[in-house]
Amino acid sequence: MTDLIAFQGVPGAYSDLACRCAYPGMTTLPCATFEDAIAAVREGRARMAMLPCENSLAGRVPDIHRLLPDSGLHVVAEHFQRVEHCLLAPKGASLATVRRAHSHAVALGQVRQVLKELKLTPVVQADTAGSAELVARLNNPEDAAIASELAAEIYGLEILRRNVEDAAHNTTRFYVMAREGRVPPPDTPAVMTTFVFRVRNVPAALYKALGGFATNGVNMTKLESYMVGGAFTATQFLCDVEGHPEQGPLRRALEELQFFSRETRVLGVYPAHPYRLQVAAGD
Repeated sequence: MTDLIAFQGVPGAYSDLACRCAYPGMTTLPCATFEDAIAAVREGRARMAMLPCENSLAGRVPDIHRLLPDSGLHVVAEHFQRVEHCLLAPKGASLATVRRAHSHAVALGQVRQVLKELKLTPVVQADTAGSAELVARLNNPEDAAIASELAAEIYGLEILRRNVEDAAHNTTRFYVMAREGRVPPPDTPAVMTTFVFRVRNVPAALYKALGGFATNGVNMTKLESYMVGGAFTATQFLCDVEGHPEQGPLRRALEELQFFSRETRVLGVYPAHPYRLQVAAGD
């Protein structure tokens, strides 16, 4: 098995940065789509995949909830990556010369203050790192990119200003996926469980399905719903909860869930990331 970790995007993307921060000893493998990153792991071309699932500002990452259940992979870890946008430009450029800022639409929406301050025209591109690559290729002192420090290093750009994002708490959460699950022992503290379940679209179905989590004191940190196969008659839910499936409270909650749902499937049991514990402690 090759020691590669796959991600969606081009070199220098925030997913690339997340891979390097979480697994500095591994080599990153850029993939064109989330499906390609999943396939790289499933086919043995990569050991793991780093897939973003939600951002503290932008919310849910589209398609991930749909791809995970049928990916054939397991969630083996989670990672939280701080998003620190930088204003990048070719060597010789300055804040006085730049006129345009290229980046992904979401990133541009997160740096409105600096765009207004420097009177920069936003130019929407497919992604942040691709914007840095474009700006390097254009080599025009009037064109800048909003991207990561890693992108500046890869594409040989100057960092004109760091941390230009409007909100300091901009953070993306990732699922780390692998072919085989790595379930920690039941007595492991601070464990997360990710699972999917399906209910019929009838009154009180969700209420009954989730009642066991409340009565057993299980904290649910994520609940997403989406239609199955485009049908309005069946809904599938993706959940993250605190606890281990073999521990009493979560075991009982899942047993009750199975009674009221049509299908329940655990996608992964893994240690909670330190960032989650810090936030819970109020640090």
